[in-house]
Amino acid sequence: MSTVETDVVAQVGAELTELADVLAALPRSEWDAPSLCPGWRVREVVAHITLPMHASAPAIALGLLAAGFRWDTLADRRAHRDGQRTPEQLLAALRAPRMQAWTPPGGGAVGALVHAVVHGLDITRALDLPREPPAERLRLVLDGLTAPRSLSHFGVALTGVRLRAEDLDWSYGSGRTVGAPAVTIALILSGRQPVDRLA
Repeated sequence: MSTVETDVVAQVGAELTELADVLAALPRSEWDAPSLCPGWRVREVVAHITLPMHASAPAIALGLLAAGFRWDTLADRRAHRDGQRTPEQLLAALRAPRMQAWTPPGGGAVGALVHAVVHGLDITRALDLPREPPAERLRLVLDGLTAPRSLSHFGVALTGVRLRAEDLDWSYGSGRTVGAPAVTIALILSGRQPVDRLA
């Protein structure tokens, strides 16, 4: 593993630990509050983040087969199933060393960081919590979200738009400049917020 990859893995671990610290302070009722992910409460989002701790590779393969090889269907089924675990169990999964070292197939450490940060925002933004990832972590996430694979996955239309972070030296695209905080841009690039809302 390269030094850069090792540094990103460390950022993933820090992100998951910091998110766990925030969630540990929540009243139990907040675990049933809605997130930015349609149909998912906080507990389902945490269960989804920590899927590798709840299902083996063969179990996921069988689940995909049962879901007609539709990943979104499998993810939704597993989130509702695994989301029945207690907050303590879900927090333990977030803090587990194996979880913090996990990388998605084909996504590498940056993919794991994008996954952790975006879904963390699904929770903290929905609950109006003040926590935001640090600037260097957000820069890695924005670079990851503007990779061709991520742009294709989220299907965000950015033709004729230049996104510029107001709190980082970061921009992407060409055309009409739309400025916003880095966290807001992450939400736009991950399909959580329309770019036109900032026009």
